[in-house]
Amino acid sequence: MTVQLDGRCLTLDELIRVARGGEEATLAAQSYPRMEASRRLIEETLAGGKPVYGVNTGFGKFSDVAIAAADVVKLQRNLVLSCCVGVGTPLPSEVVRAMMLLRANSLAAGDSGVRPVLVEHLVELLNRGVHPVVPSQGSVGASGDLAPLAHLSLVLMGRGHAAVDGEIVTGGEALRRAALEPLELQAKEGLSLCNGTQAMTALTALAVHDAARLADSADVVAALSAEALRAVAAAFDERLHRSRPHAGQIASAANLRRLLGDSPIVAAAAGERVQDAYALRCLPQVHGASRDAIAYVRGVVETEMNSVTDNPLVYPREGDVLSGGNFHGQPLALAADFLGIAVAELANISERRTERLLNPALNLGLPAFLTSEGGLNDGFMVAQYTAAALVSENKVLAHPASVDSIPTSANQEDHVSMGSIGARHAREIVANATRVLAVELLCASQAMDLRGLVPGARTAAAKALLRARVPMLVEDRELDSDIELAADLIRSGALLAVLQD
Repeated sequence: MTVQLDGRCLTLDELIRVARGGEEATLAAQSYPRMEASRRLIEETLAGGKPVYGVNTGFGKFSDVAIAAADVVKLQRNLVLSCCVGVGTPLPSEVVRAMMLLRANSLAAGDSGVRPVLVEHLVELLNRGVHPVVPSQGSVGASGDLAPLAHLSLVLMGRGHAAVDGEIVTGGEALRRAALEPLELQAKEGLSLCNGTQAMTALTALAVHDAARLADSADVVAALSAEALRAVAAAFDERLHRSRPHAGQIASAANLRRLLGDSPIVAAAAGERVQDAYALRCLPQVHGASRDAIAYVRGVVETEMNSVTDNPLVYPREGDVLSGGNFHGQPLALAADFLGIAVAELANISERRTERLLNPALNLGLPAFLTSEGGLNDGFMVAQYTAAALVSENKVLAHPASVDSIPTSANQEDHVSMGSIGARHAREIVANATRVLAVELLCASQAMDLRGLVPGARTAAAKALLRARVPMLVEDRELDSDIELAADLIRSGALLAVLQD
């Protein structure tokens, strides 16, 4: 399969297939007339001598400096070079691939004024597995992700570095291996490559895809804990949730009923207590609120994936080249912060369920820390420390990056979004939350084994998936690999098979 890029119709699922599955992309036929028309207008405007930002003027605070016609090409080269100020650990290849796809899709919309050959080269780099080395830090998220996109663009010029077949090589060598020639950027093309939100969009897109899967997995893991703790199932009754009809809450409650509906353990527990603690009783409300937040963020991401976010933009039908601010990352910045907060809450309540499973004062007759020889063995005591540490780290990472702004370019860019910071943090929070849920999955499965009772069919299937990878803890052993195996089960989506009919 090949993903068609026209600037309008790219989906999140297609992005995941390209970024993680190595699927190829191609420019849709209908994108060429639009790109060619907007390019003609740029060339006509340049020939007429009319000042246009970033075409024949300087950038940022230098926007009032006229650039001679003989220096227009050098201007674009200099912009890319001057923006290569990124620092820090390089972004993973899946993020870089998503950035390349998104940048090509945005340019394919035909509002940027670049030559089609530029977009074709970008797509070919992607398809031939040439992944530019892009430092993760340096974007303030206002004139787009200038630094990350500049490092991405360098390789098109035969400069910078790229990963090819697992080896880091120079940009020139990467092009040679891909059988491509270096491009000399023409008027506006450097600006069109660097100006955009594709780094923060790529990071948030991958994170929101993983977060949606994590929300479903959280329902499965929580159902195992609820069964092990003999939960009062009345809290998941459909009538109760129709009375407060938030979509996410209704979905989580339905999942819990599906998972626990045939559980003889939960049925036998009916009438033992009137209600449970919030970590069990309020599962649909807490998980559901996170689900609704994740759905909101997905909507923002899918809109941004099919947006044109450089400056100025070109409208050949009207003959206009308009300077604006579509590069400002505020929509993504708020969404990424919201995503981090929502996923952090999935981890918060998971850790509290783990505590209830381990604490002999709360776990309804299970052995302390889920070990039969307490004292000689610590069981899962210290695994909860890891969950607590990750939850605490998430609280720091979930501080909104978007509430900060430091003006840049001599106060020309006097409000910035810090969106790429929030996007990177959201991605870290998803990774941490996955491991917190992995700890809960290990503990809930251990608790069910210790109960020795017959569970429901779906929870039994979930536990069996874990037990195919991780045996019951009989005596103390290293649990780090157990946590990673459980996390992989969650991360891969394999656990979600138990929700299917």
